[in-house]
Amino acid sequence: MDLPINRFKHAIQSGQKQIGLWSHLCSNISTEILAHCGYDWLLLDMEHSPNEVGTILSQLQAMNGGTASAIIRPYWNDMVLFKRLLDIGVQTLLVPYVQTEEEARNAVAYTRYPTQGVRGYAGAPRASNYGRVKDYAHRCQDEICVLVQVETIDGLKNLEAIASVDGIDGVFIGPGDLSAALGHLGNPKHPDVLAAIEDAIRRIQACGKAAGILTGDEALAQRYVELGCLFVAVGADQNVLRDGAQALAARFKG
Repeated sequence: MDLPINRFKHAIQSGQKQIGLWSHLCSNISTEILAHCGYDWLLLDMEHSPNEVGTILSQLQAMNGGTASAIIRPYWNDMVLFKRLLDIGVQTLLVPYVQTEEEARNAVAYTRYPTQGVRGYAGAPRASNYGRVKDYAHRCQDEICVLVQVETIDGLKNLEAIASVDGIDGVFIGPGDLSAALGHLGNPKHPDVLAAIEDAIRRIQACGKAAGILTGDEALAQRYVELGCLFVAVGADQNVLRDGAQALAARFKG
């Protein structure tokens, strides 16, 4: 049995646009539905949603056979959490709140076995199909994708150093926290924030890494795609549910 291919990682490495959806609902049923809706990736969030390792596992299982690759955002840049996520078969991590080169290097090290990193070894985890992928420990890093999220002023200052770390596959700009850091809390469309985002996208590309972002504004999403963002989330499941349900009720209730 062979190692599963990380379609998302290979796509961004070859410059292919990947359109995604953010998922907050923590439900294997909703994730199963969304995985077959045509998106290239789903972000299963642990940072701002009540997901835990067990709910992530059930959602990974539910996504089998869909078009979407799973990206997991852990709640912190944490060695033990990464180990548990990787062991259940997570192949792509979006690491929040990375501000320095050292933090980026740590994120990579947490996904690599010694001597390239510090990931703890398990003999037959789900990631190796319970030991059926015999060379898993020697080859797994080829299919592991590490994305880091830059969302602070210090992160922007250190952007080139962060993006240039070997093993970092892409850099995601967090518009919400970045807007707060720039003094425009709750207003990611402020001109200062938009200018900082566009500048960051160009700098990430100049480092030879994929740039990513989330926005529910379709025109803005198209703008970021035109600027060369390779992985763009164009909405969130809770918002799609809320807006669709409210609109249906309104049509019948006036």
